[in-house]
Amino acid sequence: MEFFQSVVDFFGSPLFRLIVNLIYLFGLVLYISIAKWTYSDAKRRGAMAFYWMIVAMLFPVAGWLIYIIVRPPEYLEDVRERELEVRAKEALLASGDLACPACFKPVDKDFLICPSCRRRLKKSCPSCDRALDTSWSICPYCQQIL
Repeated sequence: MEFFQSVVDFFGSPLFRLIVNLIYLFGLVLYISIAKWTYSDAKRRGAMAFYWMIVAMLFPVAGWLIYIIVRPPEYLEDVRERELEVRAKEALLASGDLACPACFKPVDKDFLICPSCRRRLKKSCPSCDRALDTSWSICPYCQQIL
């Protein structure tokens, strides 16, 4: 009987009320942080930030989980950066500039070796000294067999 009385006394004690109040405070902080995180994440991803914050506040865990499932897969700055990289590569391809296959530095189409890494890009014809592809077995300019 004393055990049950001590349990009842514990639930009426100030320590128990402090523990309950700390749990309520933790829940409130978690509630506010989920709403704030949902708003900032939705804003960075280009979703309707205010709408998703309200959903996360009305349905604290379920709304947040729904947002996690249906949110856009990428941040806006990542999408813009990827599009910029694609445009830069398209411009590089359109300009016809060549790059060294070893160090990817720009090279001219007549270069025999890369000036940066010294990789052999082409060979020269012994007869006419023009730049030839390394896989060719005959010079197309002077018909010299290599």
